[in-house]
Amino acid sequence: MFPADHPFRIAHFRAYWLSRLASTIALSGMSIIIGWQVYGIARQTMPIREATFLLGMIGAAQFVPLFVLTPVVGLAADTFDRRWIVRATTALVTLTTATLGILTAMGRIGLLPLFLAAAAIGIARAFAGPAYSALAPNLVPRKTLPTAIAVSSIAWQVGSIAGPSLGGLLFAIHPDVAYGTSTALFLVSFGLIFLIGKVPQPQSQPDHRPLARIVEGFTYVRRNRLVLATITLDLFAVLLAGATALLPVFARDILHVGSQGLGLLASGMGIGATATAFFFSFRPMKANVGVKMLTAVIVFGTAIVTFGLSSWFWLSLAALVVAGGADMVSVYVRSSLIQLHTPDAMRGRVSAVSQLTISASNELGEAESGLLGALLGPVGAVVFGGVGAILVTILWSRLFPELRLAKSFDPPEILAVPPAHGVTQP
Repeated sequence: MFPADHPFRIAHFRAYWLSRLASTIALSGMSIIIGWQVYGIARQTMPIREATFLLGMIGAAQFVPLFVLTPVVGLAADTFDRRWIVRATTALVTLTTATLGILTAMGRIGLLPLFLAAAAIGIARAFAGPAYSALAPNLVPRKTLPTAIAVSSIAWQVGSIAGPSLGGLLFAIHPDVAYGTSTALFLVSFGLIFLIGKVPQPQSQPDHRPLARIVEGFTYVRRNRLVLATITLDLFAVLLAGATALLPVFARDILHVGSQGLGLLASGMGIGATATAFFFSFRPMKANVGVKMLTAVIVFGTAIVTFGLSSWFWLSLAALVVAGGADMVSVYVRSSLIQLHTPDAMRGRVSAVSQLTISASNELGEAESGLLGALLGPVGAVVFGGVGAILVTILWSRLFPELRLAKSFDPPEILAVPPAHGVTQP
């Protein structure tokens, strides 16, 4: 089914990919479940706008530990065995999920344990993200690295977008089913990582200058304008136009479709992302990658505006499908450029910087959506964000011509800036 040089031909990579997919589905599914429960509890005593603000604070609860830990986690991924970092964080989220499931079944769930669980998820994601991202290139030969990076990003993106749809649908069946499935997926992910044997990794550098090594990661991103452009474009576009956090509001109080409709709405972006990811797994992008990323972000913003203005459920769902597909194009380009332009010895730290911006756009974006939802109402917040994403994309095409002119993923052809001091190009 796969070509002879495809990374899925490598057993260790298959175990890695399935582990990341299972973990990401469960983790993102937990985010929608926690959000639905927080909003439901808040609406018992609060009006829509105040409950919307509280819902956004779930994103802040996940972002704060990730923001604080980012300098440490990148260094950890470049120093310690990346497999054990993933195993430890998977154990943490498994315990967290099982605890919430028990509390829900006992009827003792409340805002405090839900916010504590969100913080625990933030800690786990802080460490697991750079470790997962930096581990993929260690599992395949150099010639298959571009495909491996793309396929690896597909596992993360499809899982992060498809997970909420599964979580919403299972929670509509019964909370026990949702929590039980998430726990089982984490256990599967945990077991699969143990199937990966010893892999090559940069030697630990006990040079007693950890702060300098941390700064190197940020410096490398700042000096490489193409990497900087892709990271920051995604940061501001999704920060402004992320509508996922407000899906419980739209499902319950605007479209009036309940938790069943919430699951379908959440599946919309998953459908679009999965279709696009499947296409790229067989037909990798090769030409005009920069222009295609810019176009995809504009399509994403337009789809979000359509979702915000729609009062018809099926149009809202279709808009989310389009948004998911466009977002997958952007993630595919960004992830490939970042990994291919970063030396292996720095991939953990650069991945940590990338993850910080991703989390800022996702989790901090949820807080921003909650705040704007409280000020402008949920519809106004979503429309404002979609328009903002379009304007940012136009501005970035002017500020970073390197992105607009990027023709392929090959560093020698599209990288035209000198590396940071002390860092060599891959």
